[in-house]
Amino acid sequence: MYIKSPEITLSENDNLAVWKYLDLSKFLDMLLSQKLFMSRSDKFEDQYEGTFSEPTYEEIKKIAANNPKFLDYYKSHRERVVISSWHANEYESFAMWQIFTKNNEGLAIQSTIGRLKEALKAEKHFEQYIGEVNYIDYKKEYIPFEDTFFPFLFKRKSFQYEREIRIISDTSKASIAINDGLKIDVVIDQLIEKIYIHPKSENWYKNLVVEMVKKLGYEITIEKSDLESDILI
Repeated sequence: MYIKSPEITLSENDNLAVWKYLDLSKFLDMLLSQKLFMSRSDKFEDQYEGTFSEPTYEEIKKIAANNPKFLDYYKSHRERVVISSWHANEYESFAMWQIFTKNNEGLAIQSTIGRLKEALKAEKHFEQYIGEVNYIDYKKEYIPFEDTFFPFLFKRKSFQYEREIRIISDTSKASIAINDGLKIDVVIDQLIEKIYIHPKSENWYKNLVVEMVKKLGYEITIEKSDLESDILI
């Protein structure tokens, strides 16, 4: 299920490529558990996650003047929302390799919007949404709050380079313990279309990834990074 709203958008193109760049340990954990890790929204590096822009906050303060619990709810709500972030791009991103992988031993999962929708298993205790992040000026622009998911689909313009597509789960109505995040059930073969190995990795590491995926019983295409292509002179 995904949100449709004048303010909240998601590409209608199910073939739009999305990427997740991660370290080998996190990738291995995903394959072994057949679960996708989602981070708690208030644990993100960006402290503005799930908060409001200044125009929206001024409106909320007026409402909260007669109902103090209204503002308290939004503050605590961030602890119950978990997010899986994906990067929308037709091609690999050099910047994403630099930011999300370490020691030249990371990899990238390449999927599509359609695959994300199909890979998510139905959850009995909470709803899941897929949405495209909107990048705005938090000093001037308004964030709608009629839906509790909306604040998590807006970020500051400084983060535009992320081109983020998000899977979002709100667990506030479920009795689920959340520390740093939550693992949700996914169909791995549906979620992952291809695996790209870090462009600066050594041959032993590339062979390790290939053997590991094979021994775990997955038939997923593994590609050499396009950034590793030979120079033509």
